[in-house]
Amino acid sequence: MCSPTNERNKKIKSAYQSLGNGSFYDGMITNTTFLGSAVNKIVWDYNQNDNNLYIERALSGIENDFKGKLLDVPVGTGILTIPFYSTLKDADITCIDYSKEMLMQAKEKTEKLQLTNIKYQVGDVGHLEFEDHSFDRVLSMNGFHAFPDKEAAYNETYRVLKTGGKFCGCFYIKGQCSRTDKFIDTVYVKKGYFTPPFETLESFTERMNKMYSKVEITNVKSIVCFTCTK
Repeated sequence: MCSPTNERNKKIKSAYQSLGNGSFYDGMITNTTFLGSAVNKIVWDYNQNDNNLYIERALSGIENDFKGKLLDVPVGTGILTIPFYSTLKDADITCIDYSKEMLMQAKEKTEKLQLTNIKYQVGDVGHLEFEDHSFDRVLSMNGFHAFPDKEAAYNETYRVLKTGGKFCGCFYIKGQCSRTDKFIDTVYVKKGYFTPPFETLESFTERMNKMYSKVEITNVKSIVCFTCTK
C-alpha cells in the first residue's frame, strides 16, 4: 500500500504528464525538455534532481491536507503549481499574475485538469487588492527576483497573510554561483526577465528573521527556498 505522500506524488506526476511539456518556458522551468535541461545546466548548473529538490522545498510549507485560503503570486504559466493544486481539492486558491498571457496559460492547465477551486486575476504584488490577514498561505514561486518594487512585494505578502500563516516559495539569490550571477547580470537583467537589486542568502535570512516569528530557509545552489511563519 502506498503512503499518503507517495500517493500524492503519484497524482502530481500524473498531472504533470497530462499537461505535457507545453512552451519552452514550461520545459525549462520543469527541466523536462532537452533544450530546457541544457539551459538549466549552462545557466544554473542544475540537473533534474536539483530542479526537483528546489520545487519540493518551495512547496513544503503547504501541507498534504491543506484546506485553507492560499494566494499564489505570481502564478506564471502554472506549470509548477497547478499539478500540485490537483491534490488540494478542498483548498480555496487565488492565483495572481501581472501578465494576462501567463494567466491564460495557467487557466488552460486548470481547465485541462478540471479543477474548480482556483480563481485567477490580473494583479500587482506591490498593490494586492485584499484585506489584511486574508490568507492562510502565501506562495511565491520564482517571483521576487523579477518584481521591480521588492520592498512593496515583501510588505504586501506579509500584510495579507494571517497571523500564524506561512509565506513560502523560492527565487534567485546572488552569491552562490559566479557563472549564474554572470548570466543573470549580462542576459536576464538586460532582457528584462529579472530586476535588481537581488538578495543574497545572508540578506534574505536577515530580512525574514526581522519580519516573521519562525523562519526555515535553505538553498539549492542559486535558488533560495523558504517557509516563514507569521
